Amino acid sequence: MAHLDAIGDAVPGTETRTTTCYMCACRCGIRVHLRDGVPRHIDGNPDHPVNRGVICGKGASGLMTQLSPAKLRKPLRRVGPRGENAFEEISWEEALGIAAGWLGAIRDSDPKRLAFFTGRDQSQALTGWWAQAFGTPNYAAHGGFCSVNMAAAGLYTLGGSFWEFGEADFEHAKLFVMFGVAEDHASNPLKLGISRLKARGAKFVSVNPVRTGYSAVADEWLGIRPGTDGLLLGAVAHELLRTGRIDREFLASYSNAACLVIDDPGAADHGLLARDGEGRPLSVAAGGAVGPADGAADPLLLDAAATLPDGRRAATAFRLLAARFGAADWAPAAVAERCGLSAATIRRFAAELAAAAFDDPPVLEVPWTDLQGRRHERMEGRGVSFHAMRGISAHANGFHTCRMLHVVQLLLGAVDRPGSFRYCPPFPKAVPPPVLPGGKAGEVAPGQPLAGGPPLGFPRGPQDLLVDGAGEPLRIDGAFSWEAPLAAHGAMQMVIRNAWAGRPYPIDTLMLFMANMSWNSAMNTTETMRMLTDRDPATGDYRIPHIIYADAFASEMVAYADLVLPDTTYLERHDCISLLDRPISDADGAADAIRQPVLAPDRDVRPFQSVLLDLGARLGLPGMTDADGGPRYPGGYADFIVNHQRSPGIGLLAGWRGADGGEAGRGAPNPEQLDRYAGNGCFWRHELAPGERYFRFANRDYLAWARQMGFVDRVAPIVLQLYCEPLQRFRLAAGGHGPVQPPERLRDRIATAFDPLPIWYPPAGQDEDDAAGRGFHALTQRPMAMYHAWGSHNAWQRQIHGHNPLYLNRAVGQAMGLRDGDWVEVSGRLGQLTVPVRLMDGVQPDTVWTWNAVGKRRGTWGLDPDAAEGRTGFLLNHLIPDSLAAAEGSAAMALPNADPVTGQAAWYDLRVSLRPLPADRVPAVSAPQFPPLPPLPGQPARPARQGFRLGYRRDGGRGGA
Repeated sequence: MAHLDAIGDAVPGTETRTTTCYMCACRCGIRVHLRDGVPRHIDGNPDHPVNRGVICGKGASGLMTQLSPAKLRKPLRRVGPRGENAFEEISWEEALGIAAGWLGAIRDSDPKRLAFFTGRDQSQALTGWWAQAFGTPNYAAHGGFCSVNMAAAGLYTLGGSFWEFGEADFEHAKLFVMFGVAEDHASNPLKLGISRLKARGAKFVSVNPVRTGYSAVADEWLGIRPGTDGLLLGAVAHELLRTGRIDREFLASYSNAACLVIDDPGAADHGLLARDGEGRPLSVAAGGAVGPADGAADPLLLDAAATLPDGRRAATAFRLLAARFGAADWAPAAVAERCGLSAATIRRFAAELAAAAFDDPPVLEVPWTDLQGRRHERMEGRGVSFHAMRGISAHANGFHTCRMLHVVQLLLGAVDRPGSFRYCPPFPKAVPPPVLPGGKAGEVAPGQPLAGGPPLGFPRGPQDLLVDGAGEPLRIDGAFSWEAPLAAHGAMQMVIRNAWAGRPYPIDTLMLFMANMSWNSAMNTTETMRMLTDRDPATGDYRIPHIIYADAFASEMVAYADLVLPDTTYLERHDCISLLDRPISDADGAADAIRQPVLAPDRDVRPFQSVLLDLGARLGLPGMTDADGGPRYPGGYADFIVNHQRSPGIGLLAGWRGADGGEAGRGAPNPEQLDRYAGNGCFWRHELAPGERYFRFANRDYLAWARQMGFVDRVAPIVLQLYCEPLQRFRLAAGGHGPVQPPERLRDRIATAFDPLPIWYPPAGQDEDDAAGRGFHALTQRPMAMYHAWGSHNAWQRQIHGHNPLYLNRAVGQAMGLRDGDWVEVSGRLGQLTVPVRLMDGVQPDTVWTWNAVGKRRGTWGLDPDAAEGRTGFLLNHLIPDSLAAAEGSAAMALPNADPVTGQAAWYDLRVSLRPLPADRVPAVSAPQFPPLPPLPGQPARPARQGFRLGYRRDGGRGGA
């Protein structure tokens, strides 16, 4: 395919190859246009289901990421003190020998002494499997410090979640409401969807403390005070209940709202669902009889109470919820001041949600059949769609806030129906998914894979926790312990502190991939860097003996590694966007994708996924060697993508399976599979039949297909959980019931946080912040033009966001005597920052914020040490405590600064005060500053300017670079 110039003429000597973008997590299809093997232009693939040809600024700028001087060039071994960028170049054979030596000694003695954590990679179907084969429970990806509250709340309530795993019905919604969504998440699909929605005249409401990005094009902006979204949603539930604007039939048919909850205070089963002898939940049938709940409960009996066969009292889950949110302390007038919204606005908002749901709802004349065999001639919808993300998730009350949003959806009947939130395959799944975390006592053994399950899973009660006999954690990050029982994505933000402290045990090796854990992904940054370089005074050895770091670029974390394994860029390797991981499905179809190399590396680098498989073969890990002891996947990751099977017929890719490529979903490996993907624009997609696209929690035809694909284990109803029974099991343990007990110091915390109905509470330390005058909530958000640090070394993206002032409300700033460009001292519990400010109208008055990941440590990322990112750029991370002990300045047990249910890092609970600096004290650089790092060996000279001129002359010659 020849590249076309701006006038439309074919340019001789050009080639176009398709692949999948990796400039954010959106995974759009792109076309890379090359001339003489050099990429000259990137645009969107018009045939791709994710972006349909749309390209954003991030995707188009991939050209400059490929040309970045920050690219690592060869394996490195530390030769000086940690943190000083003192390395020597070594060969791959030497690097792999060192890594295999460290890892082999660990596996032969105690596999849990390896902590393996990855950042925003998209190959967790490999990395998690590798960790399980190695035998360590200490594995997780970045979700624990990103949005595990959103994922866990969805999976424990709806069997699915927002993010990449669900989407709004932009074609039929009358009202679209977005809570706390960063500007880069689902970037192109959201832009396309919002455009279609607004073109139809539907309303878009954004609930967010900051009005930028998507919020800037919303029809209404509700500038809420950070961390109070749960209060707003509870008041909405109050109004829906008060006015009777709820979908009783939906609740009775598809949720556990009609199930009876045992009312027997002090008993070991108090608050659990009443069940018959076969374990089936009970409900009240017509006439008042108690019997098994079968999905056909009488909507008029949703708020029933009953006497159980054993004589005890019970009430429906809905009755309990109605009693809670019907109370006066959830009325709009009772929460308005704390939310920063008026009571009238909250009442109007609730009324508009109800009107969109119930007044003239969308109806599709499409028949479908439910699991009771009942044929429905049409699909009646609910015209209100929600989408939410990290803004409501990254708080210590985030799990219950996310649960609260899902409960509002259930009350409106707005789940997987025309006009509402829709699942994307492979969801919905059973609630919660039937995967338990491995790593209990006795499940970790020398030379053996991890028994009991993969490192990550979904506990259903205390019996599934990874704790010792005293109730203390068995994982280095504290995940799946009483500190974070539902830590479905792990708790990556606690790895360095706990490894440094040797809690619950010392580790030998910390292996990180794409995780900038000394800077952009660190809380309490200064202390984190100290812990990474701290030595045991008794031995002189580093408290974390070995650190292996793999990345494509010279980030801040490289300086703290002992061994650096340089990765390829996304244009130089095969990758797999799998249905086993984070696929590119949409609500109307299942889809997955690959990346293919569009050019060869110009450095001595290797794809980290292939390196992992190489190390696995050297270590003799199960599944990674053949019968003769050689590598099972000698072709590296591409070989693994095609030939690995997670279960018979189920591999990483669903398309073109079977010997001849004629099967989908299940089938034997096809040696031509990657070629078939490449020939189809690097993606595969299966379109669902119209009758399979909604009501998928109870849709017979959809669930039969999902079973065939391996998404679910059986064709059975997926019951939506208004009442989250697993939480009550933990609360009962806090009351002294059951053999697995929490430590005494955590009983009250568990009893409060593990309420089976949504609650709201202020984050820890709020009273202290109020008393100290820290009256501003301080937030970071990702800019639309960048994705974390991935973009902030990119020459084109730097022209958009080359520095990051602290933004505050214009009226508030003017009252403090501030103007654009003035400097302030920002004080938090951990210290101070000195930063420039900028005033704006679209920010909640009690909130200040800045762009994330723009601020850089000087001397990193291939940037000139005097670049603006290092001189005036800054991170709020320096002020965010990683643990409550750090926040309190005490030697108390280092509980994470996180949600107590999931361990989600509470990035957005930071409170600060501001003090304007007088004109004669304006600094030249932001504070804190750290010593600039010297260049790595073999790195090119750091350019003062970096540029690239695109274009072709009319005679076919190439423009300059």
